[in-house]
Amino acid sequence: MPLSLRRGTVTAVLERHEGLVRAEVDGDPCVAYPELTGPLALGDEVVVNTQARSLGLGSGGFDVLYLNLTRGLELDPVPGAHVVKLPYTPAQLALPYWEESGEAPAALDAMPVVCCSVHSQLAPVCAALEGLMVAYLQLQGGALPLALSDTVRELKSRGLLAATASVGACFGGDVECVTTWSALAWAKTSGHDVAVCAIGPGIVGTASRLGHGGLAAVIAANAALALGGRPVVAARISEADERERHQGVSHHTQAVLDLVLGEVVVGEEADGWREACTGLSLSHMGRGPDEDPAFFAAAYAAGVAARKLLA
Repeated sequence: MPLSLRRGTVTAVLERHEGLVRAEVDGDPCVAYPELTGPLALGDEVVVNTQARSLGLGSGGFDVLYLNLTRGLELDPVPGAHVVKLPYTPAQLALPYWEESGEAPAALDAMPVVCCSVHSQLAPVCAALEGLMVAYLQLQGGALPLALSDTVRELKSRGLLAATASVGACFGGDVECVTTWSALAWAKTSGHDVAVCAIGPGIVGTASRLGHGGLAAVIAANAALALGGRPVVAARISEADERERHQGVSHHTQAVLDLVLGEVVVGEEADGWREACTGLSLSHMGRGPDEDPAFFAAAYAAGVAARKLLA
């Protein structure tokens, strides 16, 4: 399917965050990534990609700014960068990669690595790790721009996340990493106690056992095992999802456990999860902690299990 593009004018600028602007183009919601398209201002003439909104995708209820005709042409590349993200696509850009600073020791020395299959597990996992140095690694399988995550911003502001890495095609973290293996090495060598791996908001899904973004948790777990880490799988559990494949323990989690090439821990103890998550914006598929408590409790239990491994 080709790109679905249209011209328009920025009619409102609603929010500005590092790496993200939420706006309206001709009254329709739009998200812009200034790292890609340059600064955005009211009245700018732009081109937006409308495909996600026109298809009615659950996590894509907005257009994405593709080109700013007013102030986004002839932008200079990042100085010194030469490794390309999204290569050979219309959005390719060069960014500095952490690996270019030198090869790091590839041993995790039993560092816990929490492996999530959906982004909405991230907040309860981190709530259970309060007081520790936690690194977040965003893997492919959902949204690629790390800046899209309001959860990451909230966790950083609360001191529940110390730093972030965007891996592979993902971009916008505190560091950019080529692979999950090198991102885990970054987390260890930069002094973090625990690494938490997840995909960005939304998920690529086909309702099949092997065709979903949640299998990023397998990549994270196997990478952790290969480097001497201790993987903890955050189980996706629901008592409210109407889809049979996600009722109880999701088929996503079962697929992850079937494909991991070694021993993993699955958290079971979730006592105190509500109190620990007080004040955090918890949401999964439009459901909060009162509508689907089992989901958030299971994610919190993974954080508890990772904390216990440190002992």
